[in-house]
Amino acid sequence: MIMAQNFFPFRTNIAWIAGCLLLFSSLVPFIGAQPQRPSPRPAFPATTSDRFDASGIPIYKGEHPKAYAYIDTNLPQHIENLRRWVRQRSISAQNDGVQQMAAMLRDDFKALGFKEAEVVPTTGHPGVWGFYDAGADKTLAVYMMYDVQPIEPEGWQVDAFDGSIVDHPLGRVLMARGATNQKGPERAFLNAIEAIIKSGEGMPVNLMVLAEGEEELGSPHYPELIEKFKDRLKTASSVLFPFNGQGADGSVGMTLGVKGIVYFELEARGNERGGPKTAEVHGSLKAITDSPSWRLTQALASLTSPDGNTIMVDGYYAPIRKPSAEEERLVNGMMESWNTREAMMRQGLGVDRWVDGLTGRDTIMRYLFDTTLNINGMWSGYTGPGVKTILPHIATAKIDSRLVPNQTPDEALRLIRAHLDKHGFQDVIIRKISGYPPAQTSVEAPLVRSMIGTYRKYGFTPSVAPRLAGSAPYYVFTDTLKLPLVAGGLGHGSGAHAPNEYMVIEPKAGSKVAGLADVEKFYVDMLFSLASAR
Repeated sequence: MIMAQNFFPFRTNIAWIAGCLLLFSSLVPFIGAQPQRPSPRPAFPATTSDRFDASGIPIYKGEHPKAYAYIDTNLPQHIENLRRWVRQRSISAQNDGVQQMAAMLRDDFKALGFKEAEVVPTTGHPGVWGFYDAGADKTLAVYMMYDVQPIEPEGWQVDAFDGSIVDHPLGRVLMARGATNQKGPERAFLNAIEAIIKSGEGMPVNLMVLAEGEEELGSPHYPELIEKFKDRLKTASSVLFPFNGQGADGSVGMTLGVKGIVYFELEARGNERGGPKTAEVHGSLKAITDSPSWRLTQALASLTSPDGNTIMVDGYYAPIRKPSAEEERLVNGMMESWNTREAMMRQGLGVDRWVDGLTGRDTIMRYLFDTTLNINGMWSGYTGPGVKTILPHIATAKIDSRLVPNQTPDEALRLIRAHLDKHGFQDVIIRKISGYPPAQTSVEAPLVRSMIGTYRKYGFTPSVAPRLAGSAPYYVFTDTLKLPLVAGGLGHGSGAHAPNEYMVIEPKAGSKVAGLADVEKFYVDMLFSLASAR
């Protein structure tokens, strides 16, 4: 436009204005890629020094020797139960072995003497329902997931579905997909139930188990299962998610909730604005052809500050509330454990520093109470070996946002849609994959106190967190059914979603990490502790 003015001077103010408008309109598609002023992030200053101290919860003192002896005697078979589960593929994203795993879970319920055990169809992958009638006064609902993440073969030391028991710096471990997330701890829980029943101890509570095969997909159809059994589930006193609750050093952590999540795709295609519409074209045509790949890149760049750490979407941080008094007490009670484990956590993740150089309390507050916007993957065109010079006609990114209290999936997507439209990316498509809100249980719930008391019996005073920074569909219990839920148990595993996922079966000498036998004995004690809780 400037060169045009040099050769063809404007003769009227109208012409000059028209030229400016034309220049502005030509720049609109690129505005989204320009640096933006950061929007305010939430701050979480301390308002109290009060701290929750789990050592104030009474120790569970019950003893159940027949069940313990059964576990010790049958430990080899119990290990085989875990190996049998991880050998059965159940990759929900690829619909690989899902039906077979659901049937295996149903059959295991039947073998344990569950009065009801059935595979329950949904409009997606099936669920599994099980009911054990102990004739008890109290009923415990149990959340389970039987699906696992896909396998990337690079980096695995063993066949991911072989159920290998291997030597590890922490001792003998089960190394397999699903070993710790979540087949290992869930089957250990069923082993404990078997020990109670077959030893003659007698189940202290009734059990309602509702397992899903889509947790790794964002649990899109789990509400269908809840709806089918809603009236019966409401009669439960609380909900347990069997979980490996120990770190590699043996320390115990409990979480009382989870962040929510919205998972979606952004897609840029060739359209009337430019770019190839139907198929890739020769790369030389970039000289005269718009690129959907660059278009998506610029749209993505507009969503955050240049370092990727501050969300630039208007209003995205606005709903986030300050931590409650109970949450602050819990965080204050976690600080000693967090400060001890923070460096180890970074080392294990291969991360040299946190965002903005965060340390101590600032790190944990951001981790637990802040929202996120994360690119999980992006693809366009040719990514194979060698050279193939093309201009792709489509580009896609998979994105997740972890949601904290007062955020909802639909509102988060509405704000992102408004942002893209405002910055000239009206043509970029948003495709929602899944999503659900956060959930949380009070530390005062009887189930929580029963679990803490059981941990204390085994010599552990747990660090209790208000929530996990990850996500799970707990809301169907805490919000829909108004039931308290806690995830926990002894045992340690790591590598979820990654190569060489493992769960410790036999810890090395001197380790505080529980082996499988103690993991199962813990569940025995926790069930009896809950039965006596008031």
